[in-house]
Amino acid sequence: MSTALEENVLASCRIFVVDDHPLVRDGLRRLLESKPGWTLCGETPSALQAISEAPKARPDILVIDILLDDGDGIELTKNLRALLPAVPILILSMYDEAFYAERALRAGAQGFLMKTEASENIVAAIEQILRGELYVSPGLGKSILKRLAKPVSSTDAEALQKLSDREWAVFRLIGEGHGTRRIAEKLRISVKTVETYREHLKSKLGLKSGADLLHHAVQWMRNHPRV
Repeated sequence: MSTALEENVLASCRIFVVDDHPLVRDGLRRLLESKPGWTLCGETPSALQAISEAPKARPDILVIDILLDDGDGIELTKNLRALLPAVPILILSMYDEAFYAERALRAGAQGFLMKTEASENIVAAIEQILRGELYVSPGLGKSILKRLAKPVSSTDAEALQKLSDREWAVFRLIGEGHGTRRIAEKLRISVKTVETYREHLKSKLGLKSGADLLHHAVQWMRNHPRV
């Protein structure tokens, strides 16, 4: 992106927000539209609606909650990257930054920001991304570099990082107490496919039974609650 084009987009920025919390959407709208030239060109609580509505809204950037009632922000990021390859994505989250941020970046997002950050950091993150740079918190950037520099070990966190995004979605839903049929409904896949993912999870995590998987997932989610 040229400098002239960067400044043009920064001066007149169209933002599309995907978040299933009305208060969050309202707060983002007021915050972002308080900046001269910036406007929300669209907003939705739904991953499915985002896929159909975002391309028509012609956004300069997408701001997406990582977990939605009808989908997964990571999967949505992949889908929107395919539909709108030139439009950058900023992921917002109330969940463990150290665990989710790498997944978000691998899925194609250009930035990751905790919802607990100061409001001015959201504006700063969007500006940085529109300049063609990645955005993560300074602390997270150091954490990623530290992890990349150390030898591979078999800790739980590292084992979970090796799961595919869909495997992780199934693991998370198991940990939240959902049964196979409900997981299938939430992810819009078959019961048989969920059972296949369960087998993959047991194999990758070195677990012997479905009960072990349930215990492991529940314990993980309890230890990594919303901030």
